[in-house]
Amino acid sequence: MRAGSAPYPGPAADQTVSELQRRVEKLVKINAALMQRVERSMDQQANAFSLFQTAISLEAQVRVRTEELKSALNRLERANDDLTGARDAAERANRFKTTFFTAVGHDLLQPLHAARLSLSAMTENETDPQHMRLTEQIDHALSTIEELLRTILDLSKLESGVAKPSLMSVALGELFQSLAVNFEPMARNKNVRLTIRASDALVTSDPLMLRRILQNLLANAVHYTERGEILLAARRRGDPVRIEVWDTGPGIDPDEQERIFEEFHRGSASELSRGGGFGMGLSITRRMADALGHGIELCSRKGCGSRFAVLAPFAGRAAGSGMPSRQNAEVRQAYGFPAARIVVVDNDEAVLEAMRTLLDRWGCAARFALGLSDVESLIAREPSFRPDVVLADYHLEHGGSGLAAVGRLRAVWGAGLPAIVISADYSPELTKEASQAACEILRKPVKPAELRALMMHLLG
Repeated sequence: MRAGSAPYPGPAADQTVSELQRRVEKLVKINAALMQRVERSMDQQANAFSLFQTAISLEAQVRVRTEELKSALNRLERANDDLTGARDAAERANRFKTTFFTAVGHDLLQPLHAARLSLSAMTENETDPQHMRLTEQIDHALSTIEELLRTILDLSKLESGVAKPSLMSVALGELFQSLAVNFEPMARNKNVRLTIRASDALVTSDPLMLRRILQNLLANAVHYTERGEILLAARRRGDPVRIEVWDTGPGIDPDEQERIFEEFHRGSASELSRGGGFGMGLSITRRMADALGHGIELCSRKGCGSRFAVLAPFAGRAAGSGMPSRQNAEVRQAYGFPAARIVVVDNDEAVLEAMRTLLDRWGCAARFALGLSDVESLIAREPSFRPDVVLADYHLEHGGSGLAAVGRLRAVWGAGLPAIVISADYSPELTKEASQAACEILRKPVKPAELRALMMHLLG
């Protein structure tokens, strides 16, 4: 070795340098990893802060939306209260309307009833053509008023829900017999033959609503048929019983056959008819049939006639022959009732006077009672006068009932005394009450021909 030169480190020194380099590289990697962690942590903190800010913003929006929803719910609650009040007011108005129309209908039908009786008494022996023409015009006007009043009452009951069906077994034979009594005089006056085919079928229906349906169909048939025949019959096809009304009238155009059941629609045949009205009869018929769950069908050919059918569920067979006949054709067409004794009970003097004139012309021996109190006077005054038929108005003074008057007269002159209750009330309660009391019912305003036919039926 030379003097003054540095010593060579040797292999040991090289190893130390290499170790230091590895450590440096390792520290660099560790530092890089730590820096990545720090960066990720910083990113996460930034994201968390961003999420925190987003959450705060969303919370504020939720608070605003919640306040808006509360406000909307409060408005909806107030609107519901208003709607409930309006609904209650509408229900009260409907109940009032029904009560009002029923009361007004009864008050209007009462003088109309008296007018029909007086008009019939005037025309019984009338021969002057001019007078006959005037009385026909008056009768037509009274019929129009009656039809409109009936329509008002029916519509008010259907719309208010008062007319709810009371389903039971209905004997078609008895129903047909009652309809024959009502419509035979009208058909005979038009020289149209009315044929009623007896039926022993029972159907499940509401007797009052089913009767009203068939009344509407028969009234239309009589109204539009100028010649030929009208047929009321029933036949079973499968489960339902088809109650059919046939006529030989003008028929209905095919494009009108569905619209004929709409409100206020009157077919082209009405243009040739003298009848009035608003075309509501068939609309009410369909609505009643729908309420009963009965199908209704129409088959018609222009110029040949029509057939309406009501489909009611079959409920068995009635005992007996269906439609007994208690009088022959000569008796039915007789003019008067020789020696027939009649008691009339009514609290309207105008009705009593009209009935007095009519029964005098029919040759009846009649006695009259002005309400329940006068019934007792009549019994005390003429205890030997045993009536053949009692005609009693249902609504008497001070809430009294014509059925009570009939009961009192039967207590004196026998439980089998025939009686006819006259009323403008179409409720099923009255029908059931009269049936339980074994009384016939006529609805105001009474057509004299119907009254005479029913009296003949009871007199036998």
